[in-house]
Amino acid sequence: MTELAKKRPEFRNINAFKDLPRYRLPVAGVVSILHRVSGVLMFVLMPFIIWLFDTSLSSEISFARFRSAFINGLWIFPGILIKLVALALIWAYLHHFMAGLRHLWMDVSHAAVSKESGAKSARITLVASLLLTVVLGAQLFGLY
Repeated sequence: MTELAKKRPEFRNINAFKDLPRYRLPVAGVVSILHRVSGVLMFVLMPFIIWLFDTSLSSEISFARFRSAFINGLWIFPGILIKLVALALIWAYLHHFMAGLRHLWMDVSHAAVSKESGAKSARITLVASLLLTVVLGAQLFGLY
């Protein structure tokens, strides 16, 4: 390294309050972290998913109970909370699916492994999953 080149800072002892707020994670890193978060969210909410599936398919009476849970609530949980949890599941599924497709595309296409195309595909993944979540969330909340 020449004397004119600027030396990069070295972080040996990272202070979480001083160093981490200044660190800017690239968009591909954000997508990677959100991919893991969405997977954990789907795993943790698996009992809720099973309940949704079972209640919606068992009978006409259980389907009426299923619809009532989203409107009136269930036990101590209000209907809006159940809708928000369902919206979180919708986002988790869509983001996990889109990020998985992104990873498959990067595995198949060797040109997709560059820094520029990785950032571009990460932005596309974020935008597509958020747009689809907004569309399905509007349906969930009865906007159309």
